[in-house]
Amino acid sequence: QVQLVESGGGLVQAGGSLRLSCAASGRIFSRYRMGWFRQAPGKEREFVAAISWSGGSTTYADFVKGRFTISRDNAKNTMLLQMHSLKPEDTAVYYCAAIKGAGVTTGYDYWGQGTQVTVSS
Repeated sequence: QVQLVESGGGLVQAGGSLRLSCAASGRIFSRYRMGWFRQAPGKEREFVAAISWSGGSTTYADFVKGRFTISRDNAKNTMLLQMHSLKPEDTAVYYCAAIKGAGVTTGYDYWGQGTQVTVSS
C-alpha cells in the first residue's frame, strides 16, 4: 500500500508558475512509476505526466510539453510537478498516482486526494 498526499495548488494568474508536490509513504517509493493527472469540472480525468522508477525517463501530454516538468526524489519519497506559463485551461484538480507495473498513462494503482489549481485570465 502506498499513501499519496499532494500539495502546492492554489490560485495563479495566467502566465504564472506553480510547483506541486506529492509526498509518498508506505511501500518503497522507488519501486513505483509515478504520474500526474488532472480533472477539470465536467471533464474526465486526463494524463499529464509520468516518470520512471529512477527518474531517468519522463513522458508528457502534448498540451504540457515545454511548460511542465516532472521530477522525483526517491531519498525524500517526493515527486514534483513544476508548472510554468500556466493557462486558464490548466485549471483542474491535480492528482498524483503510483503504479506497480509498466504502464505510463493508464493502470495506476494508488491515488492521492488531489490539489486544486486555478489559473485566472
